Amino acid sequence: MNRKTIHSWLPLAFFALVMLTPLRPIVLGGVQRGLLATGLWNAAPVARTTPLPVVLAGGAAYPHNLPMATLNGRAVNLSDLKGKVVFVNLWASWCPPCRAEMPGIEALYRKVDKSKVAFVMLSLDDDAAKARKFVESQGYTFPVYLRTGQLPAPFDSNSIPSTVILGPDGQVAARHDGMAEYDTPDFKAALDNLAKSVR
Repeated sequence: MNRKTIHSWLPLAFFALVMLTPLRPIVLGGVQRGLLATGLWNAAPVARTTPLPVVLAGGAAYPHNLPMATLNGRAVNLSDLKGKVVFVNLWASWCPPCRAEMPGIEALYRKVDKSKVAFVMLSLDDDAAKARKFVESQGYTFPVYLRTGQLPAPFDSNSIPSTVILGPDGQVAARHDGMAEYDTPDFKAALDNLAKSVR
């Protein structure tokens, strides 16, 4: 093989390396995060204005039965958080758009009043060790949970990432399927406005 032939195969080899190995979610997630950060990818957040829009007509009943477990295996239920605004994000470590939006979610998590707003980062990974390894490698501090059963409505989305905001009254305040930038002043103001009724 001559040099010209080798150079013509390099892009294909790089593409194969990225797309056919465990590097795929890392590289694609990084590219998507860069596009979010520059504004070149306009992934609209759930709400651009205050208050959060109600996306499901009349809201939906509070999902009293969403059994989960912490990364350490302790059983919990989403209903334990009723009375707070709850930011629920469904994600997986193998999902590039999930990885891309997580730095913004972490930044938002650090800014909210945790006595009024709870975060549930619900991993859909089948292997808890993979989820734990990813979260620890990135230094994320938001609470991560694993599903322990079927996802009830309104969490039974066909796509991830998917985010559902529950109001303190137990109603679905907003829902967004797909990647978004949540660390914005408008979105934080919308969460704060929703949390005003939390005692």
